[in-house]
Amino acid sequence: MPAVSSVLVVGGGAAGSAAAILLAGSGVAVEVVEARPGGLDAGSGITLQGNALRVLRDLGVWPAVQGAGFAFDSLGIRAPDPAGTLVAEIPDVRTGGPDLPATLGMHRPVLARILLERAADAGAKVRFGTSLTGLRQDPDGVDVELSDGSSGRYDLVVGADGIHSWTRRAIGIDTEPLGTGMGIWRVYVPRPAEVTRTDLTYGGPCYIAGYCPTGEGSVYAYLVEDAQDRSGLTAAEQVAVVRDLAAAYHGPWDAIRESLTDDTHVNYARFESHLVEGDWHRGRVVLAGDAAHSCPPTIAQGAAQALEDAAVLAELLSGGGAGELDELLRRYAERRRERARQVVDASVQLGRWMLERTPREQADVPGLMRRVSALVAVPA
Repeated sequence: MPAVSSVLVVGGGAAGSAAAILLAGSGVAVEVVEARPGGLDAGSGITLQGNALRVLRDLGVWPAVQGAGFAFDSLGIRAPDPAGTLVAEIPDVRTGGPDLPATLGMHRPVLARILLERAADAGAKVRFGTSLTGLRQDPDGVDVELSDGSSGRYDLVVGADGIHSWTRRAIGIDTEPLGTGMGIWRVYVPRPAEVTRTDLTYGGPCYIAGYCPTGEGSVYAYLVEDAQDRSGLTAAEQVAVVRDLAAAYHGPWDAIRESLTDDTHVNYARFESHLVEGDWHRGRVVLAGDAAHSCPPTIAQGAAQALEDAAVLAELLSGGGAGELDELLRRYAERRRERARQVVDASVQLGRWMLERTPREQADVPGLMRRVSALVAVPA
């Protein structure tokens, strides 16, 4: 018997929608409130490692994800030279198991739509354009107020509302993400035929120039630079900056650059990271995903860690019993914290080596990646 009968999930991203699917499937009455409007059409691409795919398979969405994305099993390294020379092709570890690809890229809004539709099919009620504005809890439940003027009472609230979580602050956890010193430009454009996996270029005007195929006809490309204030740029100026930075990179980058137009949507974000120490809950409100921990995308584990949070939380709640909630939530954080810490630390360390121009013989990137792969190959 589940430890709770009713749950409000705040946030319809990877952690929130996955938790909703699993909890609703175990017989819990679940509602999801998502602040974004129903279209969920903003965003570029997402890279999903094997451990993320393992959870997506358990959620029952792997066929849809596989059909919408682009799977591959290796990583390319290119030189920042006039030819964009491929200098290495490295087999990727299948951290989700031998029956899943090592990596899959897809359009982030498509993943969000697949997960939320699955949550609705599992019985969860999903409301878009709605956010949490107030909560009060007592030993028996949580009373909430929502931005659409409605209110409700639930056995548990799951705060999966992102890196700058309102829920985290509302329950008195003062951990906030800190910048790591890098910023990333992202564009979502037609896929050149020769792009069949992620290729990374280190050096040139950017720390990293990379791309990931997200479907038969699409790719998302990204350029990582020193963090700076880019907020005052117009949309056309943002595209111009991307063109300028990308001019130093060749091979498939030539076609990517040529596909940019003044109307191309550009996303710019600063790398941030944090980890909530101790318990991830206060009373009957618990955090998951980026609300509890975040890392820069240098090893592409953000969504995977969010999905793992949801899987562990739902496993404990679905198999628990009345009167055990506080202990179950404590065990959830204990199971997830150190694994998330190692991923966060590795992601930040990789960026720090680049920022500090650490000599290659001192920056053990292969060793770091092996440790992360070994860690996440074991189910959470």
